[in-house]
Amino acid sequence: MSEIKYYSEEGLQKLKDELHQLIVKDRPAASAAIAEARDKGDLSENAEYDAAKEAQGLLEARISKLQDLIANARLIDESKIDTSKVLLLSKINIRNTKNNMKQSYQIVPESEANLKQGKISVTSPFAQAFLGKKAGDTVEVVVPAGTMHFEILSVER
Repeated sequence: MSEIKYYSEEGLQKLKDELHQLIVKDRPAASAAIAEARDKGDLSENAEYDAAKEAQGLLEARISKLQDLIANARLIDESKIDTSKVLLLSKINIRNTKNNMKQSYQIVPESEANLKQGKISVTSPFAQAFLGKKAGDTVEVVVPAGTMHFEILSVER
């Protein structure tokens, strides 16, 4: 049995879009590549055919994995998120109390984490330190270099 994972609407849509791309465009292209390689003669010594079959196998495995993820996905109802405290899908604006540097992050399911986009995994120690806290709270985050202190400036949805 597959594990149930939680997604934002945006994250689940990305999975569905990728699955659609694989089925509608990539699967027919893989079949065409196999047919083209097959037409080139002896299959026992045809490296192009072997490569095309292997690529098709990887494609089908990815399609199967995505179908499984989508079937077991649970959508997080963003309208019911409490904005008085930091929870999954909260957008937080924080200030490092040592250097006054301000940063913004959104706490997302692990599968949607992307630090470049300011999306940190709810399972990360950094995000865990903020969960349940409110705007105005000071939070201690233990990092390899020591302990950092942040003030939560605001919590948004």
